[in-house]
Amino acid sequence: METNSGPSDEEPTSWDELYNINLVPSELFLKFRKEIEGFRLGVNLEFYNAPSNDFQAKLVLKPLSPERRWKFIYEPIHQDVRLLSKKIPLTKFLNLQVGIGHSFSLHATGWKWKLTTCLGGDGVSRIQNKTSVGLCPGMDLRFGWRADYVLPEITGAVGTGEPLFNMNSGRLQASLDRVEAIFTHGIE
Repeated sequence: METNSGPSDEEPTSWDELYNINLVPSELFLKFRKEIEGFRLGVNLEFYNAPSNDFQAKLVLKPLSPERRWKFIYEPIHQDVRLLSKKIPLTKFLNLQVGIGHSFSLHATGWKWKLTTCLGGDGVSRIQNKTSVGLCPGMDLRFGWRADYVLPEITGAVGTGEPLFNMNSGRLQASLDRVEAIFTHGIE
């Protein structure tokens, strides 16, 4: 089935090009966590298969309290250490995160900041989210997914030289980007 996705002089686009859902994750994480006296110590093994095959290991330490404001990360392969703030909400949809780090291999210290949102822009809307599923006590699966979309639009005109009826069927590009297996061992 073909549809017109723009002005009448463009070639029709197939439904497969307009609506695409990719269920093959590009990131697989194994996270092992141990809760010790108000802190969570984690070992993350992170496997990336797109755009290239890569592997990272991280040691993560952060407070367990709901008011936690920081986390410490050590990456032994890259010989990097970082101290990051929690994501600070600036608005309902906009967050700021700041951090300071040191690279032992490059002998460099610096700071970074990151503005993040769950929404997109430039005419394309984006939803990014993480969904967790508890399989049993101490074992969770978390899925990171994303959907880029343009809502369908129907337009028309009379007496303007434009088509009486025109339909842009929109677009959807959805993907399962990350799968995390999280194993947590609490205090006994």
